[in-house]
Amino acid sequence: MISKLKYTGSQLYLRTIWSLEGLRATWRNEHSFRTWVWANLASACLAVALDLSTSERALILALGVLVLAAELVNTAIEDAIDYISTDHHPLAKRAKDAGSAAVFVTALAAGVAWAVVLLG
Repeated sequence: MISKLKYTGSQLYLRTIWSLEGLRATWRNEHSFRTWVWANLASACLAVALDLSTSERALILALGVLVLAAELVNTAIEDAIDYISTDHHPLAKRAKDAGSAAVFVTALAAGVAWAVVLLG
């Protein structure tokens, strides 16, 4: 039992380290990720400053985090494709466009949530 807990703890520690490395690398190398971080900070400040309910505030903040998650996945897709080949291929374009669309759809969801909260 103790050895299983030690293993689980060490794996959790390593996964945290790898995740932080991914965040740092994406921050350094992806302008669009940095842009979304700043947009989310502005959105979070506005959500805190306005007279919103706890659930409205939670929705706005959670959707902002999902936009960042989608951008991270999009970056991973783009990096993996570029690592394999820099040649232009229709499937590579389709994969990259789908990753970008995922960011767009999550950002759209965040925008819709803001509109509903403000106009509600």
